Amino acid sequence: VWIGELQWRMAHGYEFKTNPVLEPLDHIECRDALLSFQPVRPDSNTVRPELVEGGSTAVSSQARAGQMLEPHTLRFLKSAQSSAPPTPGSGGKLSSVIEKPSGPLAVEAQWPKASVVIGNPPFLGGSKKRRELGDAYFAALDSVFVGRVPGGADLVCYWFDKALRAIETNELRAAGLVATQSIRAGSNRTVLAAISTISEIFDAWSDEPWVNDGAAVRVSLVCFGQATQKPRLNGANVLGITADLCDGSGADLTKSRTLSDNRATAFKGAEKSGSFEIDGDLARKWLALPNPHGRSNSDVLLPWRNGSDLSDRPKDHWIVDFGVSTALANAALYQEPFHHIDLLVKPQRLRNNDRGRRENWWRFGRNGADMRNGVLSLDRFAVTPRVAKHRFFSWLSVSTSPDSRLLVVARADDATFGILSSRIHEAWSLANASMHGVGNDPTYNAKSCFETYPFPAGLTPADTAHQQTETLDTGAQIAAGLENATLKASLPPQPPNKPGNKAGVGRTMGAISKSEAYEPPAFAPLPPEQSAAASTADKQMQPGIRQLAIHIANAAKHLNDLRNHWLNPPEWTHRVPEVIPLGMDKSPYP
Repeated sequence: VWIGELQWRMAHGYEFKTNPVLEPLDHIECRDALLSFQPVRPDSNTVRPELVEGGSTAVSSQARAGQMLEPHTLRFLKSAQSSAPPTPGSGGKLSSVIEKPSGPLAVEAQWPKASVVIGNPPFLGGSKKRRELGDAYFAALDSVFVGRVPGGADLVCYWFDKALRAIETNELRAAGLVATQSIRAGSNRTVLAAISTISEIFDAWSDEPWVNDGAAVRVSLVCFGQATQKPRLNGANVLGITADLCDGSGADLTKSRTLSDNRATAFKGAEKSGSFEIDGDLARKWLALPNPHGRSNSDVLLPWRNGSDLSDRPKDHWIVDFGVSTALANAALYQEPFHHIDLLVKPQRLRNNDRGRRENWWRFGRNGADMRNGVLSLDRFAVTPRVAKHRFFSWLSVSTSPDSRLLVVARADDATFGILSSRIHEAWSLANASMHGVGNDPTYNAKSCFETYPFPAGLTPADTAHQQTETLDTGAQIAAGLENATLKASLPPQPPNKPGNKAGVGRTMGAISKSEAYEPPAFAPLPPEQSAAASTADKQMQPGIRQLAIHIANAAKHLNDLRNHWLNPPEWTHRVPEVIPLGMDKSPYP
């Protein structure tokens, strides 16, 4: 602390403090800043969380209703004679902890009253918190900060929440904290949204380089609370700062909401949780081998693709995929693939803390059942790398297994592909993306980038949910059933139930809306001259939605063809099936 002060004095032209150079630091307390642990009587009648299988916590209905009794409680085994919780990595399991009624209970740690808090709290991503802190401490955080900090948020978010609560109760005037730059998005942004609502962010640097133990990361620096200065963002004066640390004078994208029309369409690929992948030569060898039950190994061997396979040449990796519900006895009948999993995956998974992964060790850790159901009736689907410097979409055959680093869009029509490949959608996804890694690359996810995007009326995922396609003369595919959908001319809006209009359908800026992507407002009646113009336009329809879908689809197919032909010109390339498995007359692979 004092070295930092001396450096600050040098940087700002102040003289050294020399009497003494280093002062006592008695006011610094070495303790947990988030939780405190207090003894609890065995007969204490309190509401406490119970650990359910898989590592999540279940709270009583009373607690879920926001009626958790104070203090929030959780029993711990003592790691020493003190009332400290089990140390991180000690392997303490909450299931054994709650069987000990004499352990201490966890309550929120109290901070001393102060004018300003400045600090660099620890970063620990939501997926790593449980592993690093232990099940018991993780569950305690969830219990104590329920409704304030999401369980999946980074550890640093708890310091922001506590500082905000201290500001609310006049125990603190302002705070300046360093955070991982991912605090601007996802569940992490919950604390910044609360700060923007209850208090004010008056100074921030949204995205700065940072070196920590030799590893380069990106951080955000956020100052909030009571201040007299005008808001400043990245060193420049602004009208305000939004929860995603952007200039408040523009559109506040933190207020964008998911659209029901876009749901159940985009999914993360399956998560292996083990060494399921194999080399392509080995896969082709196994595809020529018989099995006791007469089934081909092609049932469980699929080409595997991840993000780097899309941005570079595919690396000829395959994967052993026993699907969602294949029983152990049935999996064992695929002799060579099963032997590989038994030898390499089983030892890893039997040590896994997750019961489901231990007991179903021959299947993926998270097998993506929703994604598999979404593409079940398709012959291809669109994918994009979840983390990539440049946003692009590609097609994959349904016989391919997409990795968890890919985002799958369960549509096969080129019009949807073209909309996703458009500059407008790229700009939207970049504006709503979180940034990842040293390269500060944008992350595309279903909730914030896809489900919030306003697709053109008539071509939303809800409009194409039937997944049936029509193939054009050009070879491009559009969604089937667009013949009767039309696009109205750009005219002043007219009442939804006016004669000539369908009830509940409003005209706005040249488009009709049949879905939640647009909710027509209540319009006043049109003047006579505009009403006549509207009637004339109804008779002279502009090109329909089908025609627009055709234009988009043809352009999208042309773009995809150019990509495919760049390194493999058709006049120099002859494509043949890669492998025909034993017992089959044609290849199931592209």
